[in-house]
Amino acid sequence: MIALFLFNIIIMKHIFLLILTVCFISSSYAQDKDIPKTPAKPTVDSLPYQKYPTVPAFNIMLPDSSTIVNTYNIPEGKPTLIMFFDPECKHCQAETKMLLNNMDSLKDIRFYMITSVHDFSKIRNFYNEYHLGDYKNIEVVGRDYEYFFITYYGVKFVPDMVLYDGHKKLVKFFEGHVTPHELYTLTH
Repeated sequence: MIALFLFNIIIMKHIFLLILTVCFISSSYAQDKDIPKTPAKPTVDSLPYQKYPTVPAFNIMLPDSSTIVNTYNIPEGKPTLIMFFDPECKHCQAETKMLLNNMDSLKDIRFYMITSVHDFSKIRNFYNEYHLGDYKNIEVVGRDYEYFFITYYGVKFVPDMVLYDGHKKLVKFFEGHVTPHELYTLTH
């Protein structure tokens, strides 16, 4: 019985010494001047689209909810604008109206209009309300069901747009708004 008691005391002593050692090392390490006090700020080119400035390959589900297209298949030869929108967003609706009203000067740009909205009826209503099928250069309207655009481009609000040249190289990312004049200038 005494041996068991002494054994427990020795074990407790070792555990106590181990805890003290860990605490000492931790406090010494935390006071080291080489350890940054705040996390490092992300670099300017930390978003994927900035590191890889070509059209990324991602899937878009069309409003029929069964057809999937991939942006990898966007052909070269014409500039492409990918517009991320929400069908119920007033800013997105205003941007769409403005672009459609100036479509004659933007006819050489391919438009891919995508949303992450789950309700396909909202996408179809938006498509029909703005008669998007009447414009030959609006090639795709659909759902980014994998939420690729949001993470790849760091979307904070809608609409967001990204313009690529005819060789599928990044021209510019637009947060919130772009004028038809700016699109025309950047593509001609």
